[in-house]
Amino acid sequence: MKRIALAASALLVAAAIAGVARPEGAHAVDGTTATSDDSITVAGHGSVSGVPTSALFSFGVDVRSASARAAIAANAREMRQVIAAVESAGGRNVGTQSVSLSQVFTNNGEPSGFAASNMVTVTIDLARAGALTDAAVEAGANQVNGPSMSVADQGALYRQALKGAVADARLSAETLAAAAGRSLGKVTTVVESSGSAPEPMFAKAAASDSSTPIEAGTQETTAQVTVTFALG
Repeated sequence: MKRIALAASALLVAAAIAGVARPEGAHAVDGTTATSDDSITVAGHGSVSGVPTSALFSFGVDVRSASARAAIAANAREMRQVIAAVESAGGRNVGTQSVSLSQVFTNNGEPSGFAASNMVTVTIDLARAGALTDAAVEAGANQVNGPSMSVADQGALYRQALKGAVADARLSAETLAAAAGRSLGKVTTVVESSGSAPEPMFAKAAASDSSTPIEAGTQETTAQVTVTFALG
């Protein structure tokens, strides 16, 4: 009976040791994700600021007249003047955005002529954006929308933000691993999240006092990644 009891005790001890050594005995580091291969997953964020260099505007002419033919003809004459003016002011990539013709009614529902509208989009160097706006309005534009600003080589800025996001993820992983008494190993996976569109930040003057003021500001380009590291 003693031999049977001793054998049973030895089996229990061996089973306990085996349970401690099994990979599924590893625990997650707080605030991260731990997997069965003993790794840590963290998120990283990166951002880079840039000053816009170009702007996109839309300029239009809206004309009212008693007949549809008169409205569209008058609109065409004025719109040609606006297009010539924005091109002379340095506008590029001038393109028609919309053309519309509709009947106008009074508050009582009675016909009151026709309205013709024509809109074009124009790209301009930001330093000349104010002068472009003034030229369009002086030529007859009575609809102005914009600017939509953009930074030169947006792709390069985003790639810089990606590098910053990976570095941020590594720093977080190193901090958490050290707090848990572990060492950080190699990267096993990297997942890129959708980056955000450039966001305007603080303003910076870009136009002279003699024309419509257009503020350049700065735009922040961001990137997010999720990185998994092995733990040592």
